[in-house]
Amino acid sequence: MSEPLYVARAEIRKVDGDHRRARIATGVDVDFGVHGPIREHFRLDSRKNLPLPVDYIAAATGA
Repeated sequence: MSEPLYVARAEIRKVDGDHRRARIATGVDVDFGVHGPIREHFRLDSRKNLPLPVDYIAAATGA
């Protein structure tokens, strides 16, 4: 089995509640949490509107 060409790594820390901040390989910090229907479904209205992790995946893949 060959070695992977690239392994993505990130440091993730909890900021507050469901708010997380990740530092990716380029040194950029990205915030994520909940928003929209997910926030409403779990009655997290007092939470800051932040992108879901899946929003970053959708943006990266052009979905």
